[in-house]
Amino acid sequence: MTKTSDFDYPLPSELIAQHPVEPRDSARLMVVHRNTGEIEHRIFRDIVGYLEPGDLLVANDSRVIHARLYGRKKTGGKVEIFLLRKLSSKRWECLVRGHRMRPGTEVSIDDGKVNAVVESVKEEGSRIVRFDREIEPILPEIGHVPLPPYIHADLDDPRRYQTVYAREDGSVAAPTAGLHFTEDLMRAIEAKGVLMAFVTLHVGLGTFQPVKEEVIEEHKMHSEFGTVTPEVADLINRVKRSGGRIVAVGTTSVRTLETAAQFAEQGKHVGAWSGETDLFIYPGYEYKVVDAMITNFHLPRSTLLMLVAAFTGKELLDKAYAEAIERRYRFFSFGDAMLII
Repeated sequence: MTKTSDFDYPLPSELIAQHPVEPRDSARLMVVHRNTGEIEHRIFRDIVGYLEPGDLLVANDSRVIHARLYGRKKTGGKVEIFLLRKLSSKRWECLVRGHRMRPGTEVSIDDGKVNAVVESVKEEGSRIVRFDREIEPILPEIGHVPLPPYIHADLDDPRRYQTVYAREDGSVAAPTAGLHFTEDLMRAIEAKGVLMAFVTLHVGLGTFQPVKEEVIEEHKMHSEFGTVTPEVADLINRVKRSGGRIVAVGTTSVRTLETAAQFAEQGKHVGAWSGETDLFIYPGYEYKVVDAMITNFHLPRSTLLMLVAAFTGKELLDKAYAEAIERRYRFFSFGDAMLII
């Protein structure tokens, strides 16, 4: 039995990064060697030296949508609507903040450009909201890019909360390990003979929520929509057969790849898939696809921390985090990175 409290740790608040570093690839990089327990301290662009010809980097190309909307009720009361999941062209599951947001409550967004009504309240507190028009095409106009609640500073350039390769709209939070890549760095990686492929997993808010159950196994994992195309699945299988490593960029790519293992035909490592995944990876899980991992430093008691612990082993992860705090690494979405090999 694994306890959630085992994944708690004290973090000085000043280590929570409020701004991204410039340029992107100048963040610090902790390199953790699973076989020896050795820990190195480098700069993110040094990652090229740890990749080998024939390796395959797999990154999540999901793009953060302008998911935060502001409006008013007929009474004039302020309302904030946070888009969580698209259900149909005009219906979304949302988090709604405002006074007495009961079913039937009408909301005017952006001075009447869009109108919405609360249809129902779900058991966990989210709401089903119906809009009077399809809102996806106009989200950049009426919405705001959401930042995690632990980031209190304004973001001067919203593009810094997107990866340079983001292209599939759908996330409400960025796949943050990918924020460290630049076009130049990707070219340098390619020049070394390292391949790169993209999967999609639309990141939901559940990714960042702490686990409330004390026994990890009792936690109900949130589901997220993901896709691995047949072409990418074939490439992964070819690389694995030839002895190359699958290097996952971020925990969202990890979940996508390990879900793909569930669809593998006999003799293969992964299969193509598209749909919802609620795969919960925690210590005791045996990785089937991922050979190395790039990730940021995660919140205490989070499923992301548990996923990484399943890859490194709990003792080595504790050592790495203690060293990161001692050396004043920057934590969370705009923070520094870790390469686990």
